Amino acid sequence: MGKKRRSVRVWLLGGFRVSVDSRTITQGTWRLRKAAGLVKLLALSPNHHLHREQVTDQLWPELGRRAAANNLRQALHVARRTLDPAAGSRYLASEDESLVLCPGGELWVDVDAFEEAAAIARRARDPAAYQAAIELYAGELLPGDRYEEWAEGRRQELRHTWLTLHVELARVYEECGEYEKGIASLQRAVLKEPTNEEMHVGLMRLYAYSDRRAEALAQYERLQDALSGQADAEISAITQRLREEIAAGRLLSAQATVALAEEPSDVGKHNLPAPRTSFVGREHEMMEIKRELAMTRLLTLTGVGGSGKTRLALKVARDLIGAYQDGVWLAELASLSNGEFVPQAFAEAVGVQGQPGRPLTDTLVDVLRTKQVLLVLDNCEHLIDAVVSLVALLLDSCPSLRILATSREAIGAVGEVIWPVPLLSVPDLRSPLTEAQLEGYEAVRLFIDRAR
Repeated sequence: MGKKRRSVRVWLLGGFRVSVDSRTITQGTWRLRKAAGLVKLLALSPNHHLHREQVTDQLWPELGRRAAANNLRQALHVARRTLDPAAGSRYLASEDESLVLCPGGELWVDVDAFEEAAAIARRARDPAAYQAAIELYAGELLPGDRYEEWAEGRRQELRHTWLTLHVELARVYEECGEYEKGIASLQRAVLKEPTNEEMHVGLMRLYAYSDRRAEALAQYERLQDALSGQADAEISAITQRLREEIAAGRLLSAQATVALAEEPSDVGKHNLPAPRTSFVGREHEMMEIKRELAMTRLLTLTGVGGSGKTRLALKVARDLIGAYQDGVWLAELASLSNGEFVPQAFAEAVGVQGQPGRPLTDTLVDVLRTKQVLLVLDNCEHLIDAVVSLVALLLDSCPSLRILATSREAIGAVGEVIWPVPLLSVPDLRSPLTEAQLEGYEAVRLFIDRAR
């Protein structure tokens, strides 16, 4: 790639790792702990930019200025060599008296992706957008740095955002009458934060609206138990009145007179085909793909024919309908025999009409330039040259466009992240297995599902 900058991705939620293009740098790779701390600190900072004195104050608060400055020089040298032995200063640069992580380059940080997804969900008030944001939270911030003061405030803030998203999602489900989905959302969250009164209140209300008064009252008792071990913790008067209304049956009768809002429609948001059969397994893979997609603009699922690339991509895309303001669109390339038809396939997928006397690619760029779109490209392998040319043009010109592709081989575009699709899990039949053990394997579950 010569002197071209490579994409850098930093994961801080649930654990720390960095990737520079296809090379992954794990926590154990860093020779100096403070060198890793320097990258973490810059990744968490606004615009990934900090004055040198701010860095030394955070990483070496107990040292004098001269000793801290010497330590910073050593940590900076080690961090640069770890990121790129030949050109580390491009990725961890000095600007005047400040340090900047990836200035002008392609940098993705999972915390940024999570917070951006949360903001999108709150604007859209779409369940899929909320679910997409919630799934990007892979765990608490930097669990290996639990006692670092510079991380603690952000750790609590991000955890609060994640929990609040569950409450807001439950409220959206409540507004459209999907009480069971709202209950499921809050049940997951209250396990993580059993003293959160707002979550218990939401569950009480949803149980009551679902004609499950006993469970609503039992939820109030759970809240009492959770708060009993905390000094000065009391249930609010508003929650106590809600309990009285539920016990008297007034909340249920009041809700029964209210017309339920219509469920949000997906019409006009996608062109994905309806699944003809159920989707089995792949839960972990789907979660990982959604997180990877939030950290790059081109993600390619690769694998041999029949490995399930298309079904997996379509399932992920369906789950993300609503998370992209301008839709999720599928371009199927398997039937194309000539690369000249690739722009037309892209245009038909996103509903773009050609203009007389103007290249279709120019029209595509103009339409997509300001759109927030997920474009799914299926079966790219036989048209790689045409696909990579158009993909590069679109990604360079349309900053809010993301592409999820399937191909037997990598597309080869700059910044592409390759995700090999594994085969379904299968049992080792050399060992005796019970029926229950067999059904723990994805391939067996798929066989049973199709046989039924």
